[in-house]
Amino acid sequence: MPELSVVIVGGLHADARKAAVERLLADVPGSVVLHHDLATAAAGTVVRTIRDATGLVSAGEAPLVNDCACCALREDLVPELLRIRDAGGTRMAVVELWDSVEPKAMAEVVTAGGLTVTGVITAVDPALVLPYLGNGDDLAERGLAAAATDQRTVADTFARQLEYAPVLAVADSVEADEEDRELLAQLHPTARRVPIGHGDPAGAPADDLTVPAPRRRPLSPLAQAALAGFDVESAAAAQHPACALLPAEADAHGVATLVWHRRRPFHPERLYEALEDITCAAARSRGRFWLADKPDVLLHWDAAGGALCVESAGPWLASLPDAAWDMVPPVRRAAASLDWHAEHGDCCQHLVFTSPGLDRDSLERLLESCLLTDAEYAAGRDAWKRLPPAFDTLLEV
Repeated sequence: MPELSVVIVGGLHADARKAAVERLLADVPGSVVLHHDLATAAAGTVVRTIRDATGLVSAGEAPLVNDCACCALREDLVPELLRIRDAGGTRMAVVELWDSVEPKAMAEVVTAGGLTVTGVITAVDPALVLPYLGNGDDLAERGLAAAATDQRTVADTFARQLEYAPVLAVADSVEADEEDRELLAQLHPTARRVPIGHGDPAGAPADDLTVPAPRRRPLSPLAQAALAGFDVESAAAAQHPACALLPAEADAHGVATLVWHRRRPFHPERLYEALEDITCAAARSRGRFWLADKPDVLLHWDAAGGALCVESAGPWLASLPDAAWDMVPPVRRAAASLDWHAEHGDCCQHLVFTSPGLDRDSLERLLESCLLTDAEYAAGRDAWKRLPPAFDTLLEV
């Protein structure tokens, strides 16, 4: 066990998040919960509270940094965790993130500060997964923006919170049905899903070191997951479009996942014209894609709530000289080698669509119609690069 285990618990589903935090606080003796409330940002500060199983331990304020509540959180979080560690007597610090704060950034901040993150957990209510994925409202409209410049939406924020965490604390929601649970399972099939209740009695503390060994109760599944260990670099790689751990094909309980993989580039104009229909075809879609007029650029596709984010993720490995490969992370090279094509290398279309009621056939036909025709493909790369650059506005080229 490290000197202090830091566990990050986040998620827009506040009731589920609070239930997960209370479960951990009750299950692990010598633990505290650190929370920064960004709702007070309008008054110019972020309110910090620390509590243990008996109640509030301390409270304080951190001033905004550059009119940014999330920046204040970043600057205040590590010093507070170091103070808790140096004071001794605390086995685990649970960082309960405010609603729209994403766990990836905070896990990286804590690790960079020299502390040990042993777990990252996103708490979810299965009945709310589809409503949140379909919510294209800006966070600012819901009072959830973390900064004046925050342009994220509810849907894309929730999707990233859900897909980054290797552990999902799943609330026992009476409103959730089999379709809701299947959607959650298909969106993040590799996650460890740990059930939690709303307001369940905590029971006796687990693994209390003051109790003689034969009487110790094993750690709960959620506490085990929180202390199991976490690798920030691996988690970041699992989200990168070049080597992301995307869902596999699935079809159950009215929910389907389509994995669409092709070796021919998209015609930029035809794809651009079809973007709205493709984006709205599924509750969630993501992956990497290949445009004919930009044949050397790996493009990231990220859609939720009817909104699409497209951005460059750097060059395809096939476009790099051999000497540059040594500078590429090993996980990226390994992912490319598993999907290498004799002619195109790692250049490809790899898009994944997950949704209840997914019309797979119509979606596949639409995607196929956006690829280069045989004649366009045969014209070669020089001709491809002369095609109209329809995506330059989206990519801010």
